[in-house]
Amino acid sequence: MRISEACLDQLFFKARTANGFIDKPVPAELLQQVYDIAKMGATSMNTQPARYVFLNSSESRQRLIPALSPGNVEKTKVAPVTVIVATDTRFYEHMPVVWHNPGAKEMFEGNKPMADGTGVRNSTLSGAYFMIAARAVGLDCGPMSGVDLAKVNAEFFPDGRLQANFLINLGYGDNSKLFDRNPRLSFEQACSVL
Repeated sequence: MRISEACLDQLFFKARTANGFIDKPVPAELLQQVYDIAKMGATSMNTQPARYVFLNSSESRQRLIPALSPGNVEKTKVAPVTVIVATDTRFYEHMPVVWHNPGAKEMFEGNKPMADGTGVRNSTLSGAYFMIAARAVGLDCGPMSGVDLAKVNAEFFPDGRLQANFLINLGYGDNSKLFDRNPRLSFEQACSVL
């Protein structure tokens, strides 16, 4: 069944990347709702390697500032929440619980390139689900890759198990800070039908 045009507008067509936020907090219960929706998105072999670290306070976001590109500093300071989307490098420890066939944990544990590729690819995918889920509950997102991930890892994940993938500023967008929508590639430019 196709979802309504209003839903498509909220998730995609009228949704915009937030470059600023109004002064309105995001309740912890809403963050949990976003996660509970996003976790249902498909990942290969149900690996679920994404981990989300919510920086809700100005003090926690201040720890992030030295890692940000200059253009991302001010909007991160005013965002109610900044999410570090990270990859659990040992996601496979949960495979006996989340995957129906035995041996998946050992397969990933014994093949670091496969585990690393699966982890990063699927935590990125999960971060995208997270943004769609956030939009579904009325939040605005400002994803950022203008960040020194090594600095984020040193500050927030010094034991190395989690590795930062990208950041999302989250809250209620300030429409006066929006950029004009940039063009998208056409079907013919981006797709092939074989």
